[in-house]
Amino acid sequence: MPKQNIAAALWLSTGGLAVMSAMSAAIHEVAGEVPTGQIIFWRSFVALLPTLTYLAVRRELGQSIRTRYPHKHLVRGLLGCAVMFFSFVSLRYLSVGLATALTYLAPILSIAAAMLFLRERPGATIFLGVVLGFAGIVLMLFPALVGTELRDGTLTGVGAGIAMAATNALSRVQVKDLTRTEPPASIALSFALICSLVGLASSLLGWVELTSTQFALLAGAGLLGGLGHVLMMESVARAPVSVLAPYEYTGIIWAFGFDLVLLGIVPSAWALAGALVVVAAAALVAYGQGRFGRKAIASA
Repeated sequence: MPKQNIAAALWLSTGGLAVMSAMSAAIHEVAGEVPTGQIIFWRSFVALLPTLTYLAVRRELGQSIRTRYPHKHLVRGLLGCAVMFFSFVSLRYLSVGLATALTYLAPILSIAAAMLFLRERPGATIFLGVVLGFAGIVLMLFPALVGTELRDGTLTGVGAGIAMAATNALSRVQVKDLTRTEPPASIALSFALICSLVGLASSLLGWVELTSTQFALLAGAGLLGGLGHVLMMESVARAPVSVLAPYEYTGIIWAFGFDLVLLGIVPSAWALAGALVVVAAAALVAYGQGRFGRKAIASA
């Protein structure tokens, strides 16, 4: 078990967020040309390479293939496939920045799911921060939904993004339940394997012949996705989740960066204002979680 090192954890998390944004940019480039099931297969199958390498280096490969709750892994894996499917549909119709913005609806829905299934009761400060983050996301999406800027497929992309956030909220609750009995290595490996099989099954519905560029982008997305997962797992091993969770909001910066560099999309004033609100929300949530952690320690 790595020693607690918040600075190292934040650097690893930064790398993970950047890598996952790069993965989204790669998928965005092929999402309109390649069936979603085919993308899911390559994203999951190629990700097995860095995942298995990581587990072998950490000597966790043996424990990762043993489980007492295969049905829970199956449910988590299928939920993860649904998250991936809706995410890739969203990337087909929206920019990387807007699609990423929609992922931040998940914490709000996670709170509702945790209250319903795990009977958790978040503090007022944390709840306010998450609501403020939602308001920031609305600001970012507003120009894309009204007036002459409404583009073909925008509503489909937004709908897919909301569905992705909802299934991601359920997936997070399932993962939290699994971590009570299963090591993270086992969860990561089963997820990649199940999504690979689901993606492969979609070949029965018809795949397209990939060009060399499309194959490179899909293989790159798989490697980046697997690497991002490894970086995030290492980050979580070095710092409390309460410290890292609000930091995930900074991923929007990377998403806008890839939009600017790869797609030539300059963030609008609405998008920038929304991003500032999201960052403020992240700071508020971090403050609220820090107070909660100090109270827990004081009462121990």
